[in-house]
Amino acid sequence: MGIYNCAPTLAEALDSLLAQTYQGFKVIMCDDGSVDNTVEVAQQYVDRFPEKFILIRNEHNLKLAATLNRCLEHADTEYVARMDGDDVSLPSRFKTEIDFLDSHPEYALVSSPMIYFDENGDYRVGTANGEPPLTAFNSSPFCHAPVMMRREILEKIGRYTSEPRVERIEDYYLWYKFYRAGYKGFNLSEPLYKMRNDRSAFSRRRVKDRWRTYLITIEVKKGLGLKFPYLSGIPGLLKCLVPNAVVRYIKTHL
Repeated sequence: MGIYNCAPTLAEALDSLLAQTYQGFKVIMCDDGSVDNTVEVAQQYVDRFPEKFILIRNEHNLKLAATLNRCLEHADTEYVARMDGDDVSLPSRFKTEIDFLDSHPEYALVSSPMIYFDENGDYRVGTANGEPPLTAFNSSPFCHAPVMMRREILEKIGRYTSEPRVERIEDYYLWYKFYRAGYKGFNLSEPLYKMRNDRSAFSRRRVKDRWRTYLITIEVKKGLGLKFPYLSGIPGLLKCLVPNAVVRYIKTHL
């Protein structure tokens, strides 16, 4: 878990892990330079459950990819799961994902759809099913936060790319690295994760993020040998012209 200024929601996130039906895990949290009391909340869990929680800190803000790579320096388990400090893992998440990877060695990672919620409650349930085709790389073929990966393979492909050019799309580029190296993943059909997508999340979407996404989409599609790489990222680029309030309304009402 990379944690950053998530003090109001972190306890709920960590409590959802303590409520997992599978308990053979540890939580590695890396604070990425929070200026609120995120560290204090995290430390409370380390103090209460020292066998479960580990807290490390960046000296300054490194962004998500570099922060997750720092977490991986402390990981020694067969599998590695993701989680954000403002979301909720449903109780069966870990057991379901572990059972799948245990019984399907042909897959390097597994993810699931998410239930989206905001200050007014749940407003949408995502859908996904099976092994995504390469054409799914027109956008991200897997949800990042609910993913569980084989740590050995994650190390083989070089962990997360932490270059500025992939900021905010580090997950999309990670899936590309898996597939470019010959590995593949699977999407379960059962939602196992709740993602908080409040008003601030929409306000963080910026023009330069869309432009970076467009450039990386071209690189990924070229790298995978897919057709029309320059056309696939245009819909995302056009979103730069749509006000955040309109994007939010579409996502939460349609």
